[in-house]
Amino acid sequence: MNCKNCNTSLSSESDYCYVCGGKVIRNRLTFKNLFEHISETFFNYDNKLLKTFIALFTKPDDVIGGYINGTRKKYVNVISYFALAITITGFYLFVLKKYFPDTIDYSILSPAGQEEFQERNVSFVQENMSLFMMLYVPLYAIIARISFVGINKFNYTELLVVFLYLQAQMSIATALASILFSLFGIHQGVMSLILTPLMVLYTAICLKQLYGINTKSIILRTLLFFTVLMVLFVIVSVIMGIYMYLNGDFQQMIDAQKAAKGG
Repeated sequence: MNCKNCNTSLSSESDYCYVCGGKVIRNRLTFKNLFEHISETFFNYDNKLLKTFIALFTKPDDVIGGYINGTRKKYVNVISYFALAITITGFYLFVLKKYFPDTIDYSILSPAGQEEFQERNVSFVQENMSLFMMLYVPLYAIIARISFVGINKFNYTELLVVFLYLQAQMSIATALASILFSLFGIHQGVMSLILTPLMVLYTAICLKQLYGINTKSIILRTLLFFTVLMVLFVIVSVIMGIYMYLNGDFQQMIDAQKAAKGG
């Protein structure tokens, strides 16, 4: 008998492959065992997915630090978890647009005359959310290298793993919270004001555990992290301002504001 995943020769009594760890499947696929597999994968407390989600809140060092140090079977691997987060993010955006469109209408929070520009920007971000999620990770890893200068515990690749896990965890939690908030008619802008400080705190706690530093040090490093992030934000804003000026969007925004005030 050979393993169906890696073709390694196994004994007839084997339940798992000693090379790849794959489970030996002896029965044909039926609706019953398909349902059992789905239940075991997604709804069983002992399954890796739920175990990983809970552990990333309760003991993130065990998940992230363990993966970096070579423990790869205990929790969902970082790439699979991030891919799942992208899928869930796309699903929750679809649900909000389909059933709770009023909660993602940011035009009500825009200055008079800028509703169209705000709607265009929000739509662009939502349509390219997966791309933004992937871009955040290498950016945050670079900023972390700068912010934690003098502490060479993680190299850049390991920091990518750190922020892949953190970004995935916060995206999944945000998706679940967004749908729950929408059921009560709470606007996504209000939700962002509530969740953003919590996400910053969560990230700081995780990095504190991973780096093994004290509270004072993580506060200082977090402030440095946001300082670097704000500098990059200003640079990007200036570039975007120049772009809007050159293509005429900036003048249109001014004209729209004047028209709104005049009306």
